Amino acid sequence: MLLALAAIWGASFLLLKIGAPVLGPITLIEVRVALAAGALALFAVLTGRGVRLRHRWWQYLVLGAVNAALPFTLIATAELRLTSGVAAILNATTPMFTAIWAWAWQKEPLTPAKVSGVFLGIVGVAVLVGAGAGGQDLWTYAGLSLLAAFSYGFAGVFAVRHLRGERPLDMAVGQQAGAALWLVVPALLVHPAGPPGAFVALSVLVLAIVCTAAAYLLYFSLIQSVGAVRTLTVTFLVPVFAVLWGALALGEGLTLNMLLGLAIILASVALVAGTTRRRGAEAPRAPAGDA
Repeated sequence: MLLALAAIWGASFLLLKIGAPVLGPITLIEVRVALAAGALALFAVLTGRGVRLRHRWWQYLVLGAVNAALPFTLIATAELRLTSGVAAILNATTPMFTAIWAWAWQKEPLTPAKVSGVFLGIVGVAVLVGAGAGGQDLWTYAGLSLLAAFSYGFAGVFAVRHLRGERPLDMAVGQQAGAALWLVVPALLVHPAGPPGAFVALSVLVLAIVCTAAAYLLYFSLIQSVGAVRTLTVTFLVPVFAVLWGALALGEGLTLNMLLGLAIILASVALVAGTTRRRGAEAPRAPAGDA
């Protein structure tokens, strides 16, 4: 199940790379989250679980903004310039930003291991992006991916602080519905150049139903069966699958600096995540750090 989740979330970077140039990042993400919210709500009704959102409506609006609408759109925009593999590797810095937010907001101590992990993550980003070729705007688009990870980090701390004890399915539906509400007006103002072809339309459908709705159900099933700590090891696997899918489907090159940057960033994640295993390890949390 963990490998399946990593493969699905890794594929989301590939599908963003296909859909964003045609539909535009905002329209693509609005379609994605709206379809995902509808699919998850339908699943809740068909399984007799129902959905409860009104009692925490503003929290779900915030979660939808910082854990879906904003980071999804930033990553889709970044992939107009970055390869899907590089975007996924940059997204793996999410635990690093989560540790910083937890320190700033919840006063969780920054242990030597966490500090080392943060600095190692910075080195990994410099190796990954700094060694890349192709123009001065590369850092700008890489910055968008890092800003998405920064937003995911905030979302994780926010969810633990304000949504502890909420049903996982409610959190998944609330997040996607909140994101759809945030993006509906911008999506109406920005129109794609033309209707997408069948291949792009299919890619968007898979992105919404499989990589978003089904993936979150799988994510929460894993948390319930093996716990949050083991489930979050998916962070190490998603960029590996994203690089693999990008190379196989789009012919994206696999360079030495990509491999080295990936290794350094994942080492930083291991340092940061390894020091938080005993603090609320099994508490339900919002899915964060996918694309």
